[in-house]
Amino acid sequence: MISRLEGIGMTSRRTRERMIKRLQELGIQNQAVLDAMLNTPRHIFVEDAFASRAYEDTALPIGFNQTISQPYIVARMTELLLERGPLKKVLEIGTGSGYQTAILAQLVKLVYTVERVYPLQQRTRRRLQAIKLRNVRYKHSDGVLGWQEYAPYDGILVTAAPAEMPQALLEQMARGGVMVIPVGDNGQQALQRVTRIDPGYEAEIVEPVVFVPLLSGIV
Repeated sequence: MISRLEGIGMTSRRTRERMIKRLQELGIQNQAVLDAMLNTPRHIFVEDAFASRAYEDTALPIGFNQTISQPYIVARMTELLLERGPLKKVLEIGTGSGYQTAILAQLVKLVYTVERVYPLQQRTRRRLQAIKLRNVRYKHSDGVLGWQEYAPYDGILVTAAPAEMPQALLEQMARGGVMVIPVGDNGQQALQRVTRIDPGYEAEIVEPVVFVPLLSGIV
């Protein structure tokens, strides 16, 4: 699936190659993840005013009090999600700019993505459709609730931090499924990988992170 984005934004390929080198230096090893990020033009997912900074390893504002995560975090979360094997069906909580969605869509069969801010969701949906990513399903809804209709999911990736682990998301994991999620408040957040095992869940704390909070309700 990676090849579907090749040829888009070729003028920035050298810049993306430098970004990939930095990610490798930071410890990212999954070659499929690195290839997907090499072939994805991050500059089309940021505001024009920040396009020149698109390949810096930093989060950038995308409007609506939201940000696009830094490349390292996107790579790390995706790598953690896929580390134990390929996944067919993944739920993403927080569509945001669509950059993380685009990376996932190149690596798994189906992506179900939920966004609470309607104007942001519609803008991102048009962007992803324009680059012909057709294995993504979209929902405007409260991400805390997940997307029960298509559960269970082999993987869940959450791009905003709840204060506590959302029960609804735990319940929508398939047996053996994996969820990568930042948990905590703005003062202390940790990236966690949760695996559903019979009869419960196993949580692994990965590293400290800083994310926007996962909010309830829709806009």
